[in-house]
Amino acid sequence: MKLTNLVTAGAVLAASFTASLAQANEFRLGLITPPNHIWTKGAESFGAALSDATGGAHSVTVFPARQLGNEAQMLQQLQTGALDMAFMTVAEVSNRAPDFGAFYAPYLANDIAHASRILATDTATAMLDQLPAKTGVVGIGYGMAGLRQILARGDVKSAADLAGLKLRITPFDPILDFYNAIGAAPTPMPLPAVYDALANGQVDAIDMDAELIWKLKYYEHSDTILQSNHMMFPMVGLVSARVWKDLSDEDRAAIDTHMKAALAAIITEYVEKDVAWLDQVKGTGENYVEVGPEFFGDALGKWDAIWSAKSSQLGALRDAAAAVK
Repeated sequence: MKLTNLVTAGAVLAASFTASLAQANEFRLGLITPPNHIWTKGAESFGAALSDATGGAHSVTVFPARQLGNEAQMLQQLQTGALDMAFMTVAEVSNRAPDFGAFYAPYLANDIAHASRILATDTATAMLDQLPAKTGVVGIGYGMAGLRQILARGDVKSAADLAGLKLRITPFDPILDFYNAIGAAPTPMPLPAVYDALANGQVDAIDMDAELIWKLKYYEHSDTILQSNHMMFPMVGLVSARVWKDLSDEDRAAIDTHMKAALAAIITEYVEKDVAWLDQVKGTGENYVEVGPEFFGDALGKWDAIWSAKSSQLGALRDAAAAVK
């Protein structure tokens, strides 16, 4: 009898120990941005906050600069549970959930602060609910980069001057459709290759945000900088749905709280710094031209015609943007 009790007690202790180990996680979070990028720093801040909040039970190892593959590959890893978390462009998500392409509507946002308010609307938040079923991931919340600008080798005085130019883009349909409507030759290219490609003429122009234009000195190899602010560039914090389903309510709440805080801090930093980066680029003395929607002519209408059919949320998102103008 004593032996039976001892065996039983040992089994209970072993089960308790195993359960304790199962509840402790070293999460892996992937993203495409370089180590010094705001998104990467935000991911690291999230990991530190989660570790502190759980007394070290949970930690997050951040893999920047495409160490785990491009975004399409990381999304596949999230779907299988091979990757736990990611900070990912909404553009990649739109490849699987086309409604999200509405965020790239040209001139949806008036400025960087307006973009931040759009991402906080009920309409934007509700769109996250469709991600588990459509993409196998749980959307925690939004971050963003700055608004998009255009740098070109040679003079650009009208959108017609962009026609036929090899123009580097991130390889997603909403951006591809925009530059096809202009008549450019959109050229997908990973971020690490952009500087050399622009320097050696492999591409004639690039679509880029102010942070990287300034920090990576893309302006050094352009003859014209167009401050167009033509498109917002949201990011979304994701957790694998396979991983999420096995977490306790307490762990889910901790991840939700601290990832949302990190994403909000990313947005705040862009709102504070984006205009300053553009001013610094302008101060370099390069040919700097500010343009608005009229610069792109009928390309905006062409984009709307395509995406009104692809995204059921385009109208709702425009209404939400107007309400927080």
